[in-house]
Amino acid sequence: MDQQTEKLELAKRLSEKGQRDFKIIQKALGGDQSAYATLLDMYRESIYYLVLKMVITDEYAEDLTIEIFGKAFSNLHQYQPTYAFSTWLYRIATNNCIDFIRKQRVSTTSIDNAFEDADGDKFYIQLKEGGLNPEEKAIKKQKNKHLREVVKKLKPHYRKLIELRYFKELSYDEIAQELELQ
Repeated sequence: MDQQTEKLELAKRLSEKGQRDFKIIQKALGGDQSAYATLLDMYRESIYYLVLKMVITDEYAEDLTIEIFGKAFSNLHQYQPTYAFSTWLYRIATNNCIDFIRKQRVSTTSIDNAFEDADGDKFYIQLKEGGLNPEEKAIKKQKNKHLREVVKKLKPHYRKLIELRYFKELSYDEIAQELELQ
């Protein structure tokens, strides 16, 4: 039994979806460019979201998705219909993401460890806190609530000005446009 006949026999064991994919793959391998587009349309979104879960950022997910389809299409002749095409494609995607993540790893050091300078003197890294502490957040929230209550008591025209400038943070030009004062 030659390799092509063996593939056809294996494909008969696949689900309807698997058999459909196998037929499209055979067309692609036969030179039908629209078959590649069909496979891309069918699986692009699911591969993208699989990749996005692994690499988090949109930009990397887009690039990796394109790279994955490039690898899959250039190795399409190696696909064996023992499993569904989607399984084969997901395996390529997963492996590609794992390789990408490995390349992205950066060596890390604990900020609790002492460092030595060229003279052998030890020093520690002191980091400043980046935001408000819980008490400051609560005070800020109370001030904002109080300010909004005061603004509600203003005449409608003045209230609108304050809301646009300080709550919506519009520029004076934007306020003038909003209130049609130009």
